[in-house]
Amino acid sequence: MAAPWNSDLLATTRWNMRMLVRLVLGLIVLKAVVASPRFSRQVDLDTYDSANYDVDLDNLNLENQDIYDYEDGLTIDDPQIEIGTLAPPDYNYPVPEASLEEQEQEEEEEEQEEELPLKPQLILQGSGGSGVLMGPNTQKGMPTCLLCTCLGGSVYCDDLKLDSVPPLPKDTTHFYARYNRITKINKSDFAFMNKLKRIDLTANEITSIDDKVFLGLPELEELVIRENHISRLPALPETMSLIDASHNNIGTKGIHNEAFKDMTSLLYLYLTDNHIDYIPVPLPDSLRSLHLQRNNIQMMHEDTFCNLKDFNYIRNALEDIRLDGNPINLSRTPQAYICLPRIPIGDLI
Repeated sequence: MAAPWNSDLLATTRWNMRMLVRLVLGLIVLKAVVASPRFSRQVDLDTYDSANYDVDLDNLNLENQDIYDYEDGLTIDDPQIEIGTLAPPDYNYPVPEASLEEQEQEEEEEEQEEELPLKPQLILQGSGGSGVLMGPNTQKGMPTCLLCTCLGGSVYCDDLKLDSVPPLPKDTTHFYARYNRITKINKSDFAFMNKLKRIDLTANEITSIDDKVFLGLPELEELVIRENHISRLPALPETMSLIDASHNNIGTKGIHNEAFKDMTSLLYLYLTDNHIDYIPVPLPDSLRSLHLQRNNIQMMHEDTFCNLKDFNYIRNALEDIRLDGNPINLSRTPQAYICLPRIPIGDLI
């Protein structure tokens, strides 16, 4: 028979084993619960709530201002679309049909456009009549800009065997009719040509020019009538900057008295190879070049170019004076050039 204390020890040992088994099973269950995501999330939220229960909401708003600005206006029901996940646009999406009134209005407008006739507009040009797009008709029965060449405001009628100035478009600024057979310039040839700036009639057969033909041209600046048979230079407007009447028959009475005095913009005066026997003074201070070679000039006064009353007067602009080919001795009038930057070209004997 066993001793009583042995039975008690055995019972105690069995109880301890049961408790140990329960403890181990409890630890296993606890470990499984802790590993659960739901439990972990709840523990984190509980920890955050307990640790930040007294957090400053104002500071929290400032720190997350960008997030709130981006999500401003969104509600729980609003779908949140991530950047880069937008579907491509549907270009085949049906366009809403116009109303019946709008369709009727569009049809009426289309009918009106179809009914409007296309009428070419005539451009009023030319000094000889109303004219059309290619300019007024010439005596040869064709428009000026078909007979001549029109480029912008320039009209070129060179070497066409013309015997008169053709009617020009009203917007003409430069007119060239060189190497033709024109014999006379009439007052009506350039009537109402308010934009005309240059006329070049070189190498024609002109013998006469109406005296006031150029006075009605407010913009005229350059006139070239060299190599003709002109005996009298016509009156010219004060706007002139260049006059070339070389190789003509202009004589003693062929230039108006003080013809160039008021031409304050005159730069170039060419009267070479004529029959002039005097220098046509007074000349404007603007003049740069004066060509009078091969004429019949025999004398010159001391005040032709300079001011004898003012010895400080200097005429810097007039640098080019040609008097060669004239029967004049330049050495006889030395006081006539003291105000000039250069001595005139000519005989000094």
